[in-house]
Amino acid sequence: MNIDNLDIVKQLIAEKENGQVEFKETTGQLERGMETLCAFLNGEGGTMLFGVTDKGKIIGQEISDKTKRDIAEAIRRFEPFATVEVVYIEIPDTGKSVIALSAEAQRYMRPFSYKGRAYLRLESVTSAMPQDVYNQLLMQRGGKYAWEAMANPDLKISDLDEHAIMGAVRGGIRCGRLPETTIREDMPTILEKFNLLHDGKLNNASAVLFGRDFYFYPQCLLRMARFKGATKDEFMDNQRITGNIYTLLDAAMAFFFKHLSLSGKVEGLYREEELEIPYKALRECCTNALCHRSYHRPGSSVGIAIYDDRVEIENSGTFPPDMTMDKLLSGHNSEPQNLIIANVLYKSEVLESWGRGIGLMVSECQRVGIPAPDFHTDGNSVWVVFRYTRKAVGYNPTVTPQLPHSYPTVTSQVTPQVGKVLSVIGQQTLSTKEIMGAIGLKDKSNFLELYLYPAIRQNLVEPIYPENPKHPRQKYRLTDKGKELLK
Repeated sequence: MNIDNLDIVKQLIAEKENGQVEFKETTGQLERGMETLCAFLNGEGGTMLFGVTDKGKIIGQEISDKTKRDIAEAIRRFEPFATVEVVYIEIPDTGKSVIALSAEAQRYMRPFSYKGRAYLRLESVTSAMPQDVYNQLLMQRGGKYAWEAMANPDLKISDLDEHAIMGAVRGGIRCGRLPETTIREDMPTILEKFNLLHDGKLNNASAVLFGRDFYFYPQCLLRMARFKGATKDEFMDNQRITGNIYTLLDAAMAFFFKHLSLSGKVEGLYREEELEIPYKALRECCTNALCHRSYHRPGSSVGIAIYDDRVEIENSGTFPPDMTMDKLLSGHNSEPQNLIIANVLYKSEVLESWGRGIGLMVSECQRVGIPAPDFHTDGNSVWVVFRYTRKAVGYNPTVTPQLPHSYPTVTSQVTPQVGKVLSVIGQQTLSTKEIMGAIGLKDKSNFLELYLYPAIRQNLVEPIYPENPKHPRQKYRLTDKGKELLK
């Protein structure tokens, strides 16, 4: 709000003192006023009015050069630097003015302190900020203070999943987001280029992305449940999995394939398969939940709940305060809470683009004729609701639709799609085209995302030219793990 006349001042006074407005009679109370302004900066912003009594009477005060110097000096005592608008509104025929100090919310700069101490606002009361709140805001600020950027001196490269790291590198080369020479670099160099290693120390983001042991990272948790009906009264399946982002994403998609109906249509000689809720929409939502969630709370997690009529995906955190629903549903500049994590996921082709994920979810749902997802937040968590109608009463989602080919049975916790890839390859070495032809698919993008890439990420299938994923004679074979699984 641009406070440049008495009418606007009167409008603010009419709202009385609250979480974003406070009155002081004179700048003799400047110190207390700046503490309150500091609290506004740590919240949703607000306005400090000098020259107004506690009861809302405009009395004004005389403005001298010293008054202006004192205010300017007080503003310089904010840490970090704060943008504060200072306006002097004259009261006609009095020689006095009301002084308005206004600050908008500056989320990514919080926490602010005044003279070395931070404050917060609750209703109309300003108080010192508790240390744990200060620490949380500091981690959310980003840069070196962000939780993901904090070094963990006890974490070693040997604690990370090297196969997952190289899988991310191959994905980045495949999509052109990493140079082909990256595959030949040593592990410390790769981790440094991913901003996961600094001065020989790994940060928290490295564990979230590529960790193997999560005893000290219990928040790397995915909760998955299939409920009977439309309530939480009865479980049909209930799983809790800890792991790095790549592991959890694969587990989430496997859970969807287990519990959502898979149908197909034949076009010519080929069969196209589709979940009740489009795979791309679910995957994008899960990727966003894992990437943009709050990780600094040990008890936080990502949750998936499947009901007969809907799927809910929840993560800890919230939307940026200036992010409206209209902005969410349109193309917008992405402001990831975890920039390091988001950057690695983007470079490894897990995140397709910046700021377009929600639009993709909506368009995918519209494509298959189901409602667009609903987006919700309560300030502590974000959840997305996909609604659908079951295709048939009594349908068993664990039974894979029959394809026009017969395949050996694969007994393991893999998706039916990965199982088909393993069965087709067997003891052979096949190209992408040959595998697709054997399964009966024509959509290459669908095949890569649902079939081939998950098999590679699980170390069940490997390319014969791993250093050059785009090799013109690239083919694929089973790993020892894949062969063992096929027995």
